[in-house]
Amino acid sequence: MIALLLRDLRLAIRAGGGFGLGLAFFLIVVVLVPFGVGPNSSLLSKIAPGILWLGALLACLLSLDRIFALDWEDGSLDLLATAPLPLEAIVSVKALAHWLTTGLPLVIAAPVFGVLLNLPAAGYGPLVLSLLIGTPALSVIGTFGAALTVGLKRGGLLLSLLVLPLYVPTLIFGAEMARRSIEGLSAQTSLLMLAGITSAVIALLPFASAAVLRVNLR
Repeated sequence: MIALLLRDLRLAIRAGGGFGLGLAFFLIVVVLVPFGVGPNSSLLSKIAPGILWLGALLACLLSLDRIFALDWEDGSLDLLATAPLPLEAIVSVKALAHWLTTGLPLVIAAPVFGVLLNLPAAGYGPLVLSLLIGTPALSVIGTFGAALTVGLKRGGLLLSLLVLPLYVPTLIFGAEMARRSIEGLSAQTSLLMLAGITSAVIALLPFASAAVLRVNLR
């Protein structure tokens, strides 16, 4: 499994789906928002958690179609499906590789980008914590969407349409956790809901993704 993880990390970086692309898109979103809403510091402070979460979500979408595409094109996916390692474990490793190359850099960069949106000091800790808990769910859900569309020509748009509705609960509770912390309110409910969603997604979706891959590989 470690060898497969290292292989996927190298492939992700070589194929242009590494942390650089996601961070660049995240930065573009954060920089463009003040031009759209105006240089109102109080307004930017209010919408900063939602904008940062939305930017991270959209940045995760950029590399989803590459999770299985390269293996499908060179035939490696068929070999992986017949390997002694369970297909569910293979799917989990690929989701982990996607999170390490996309989600984790976004978590690390979020506080820096928060300065550009005048994020209040009370929001930095909860924002990073919410992204740290929520972004793994984005990668696992995205892996499921990639499994559904593997082998389809121009499946990127279909993948986005399938995955985005599933991202909504994570987006809502992640942004709400940071927002409530900034306002001095209890964020425990949002934290528990976000952690529950991530735990359920990690526990269930690898099996669904593996089942979909088995159907597509027949």
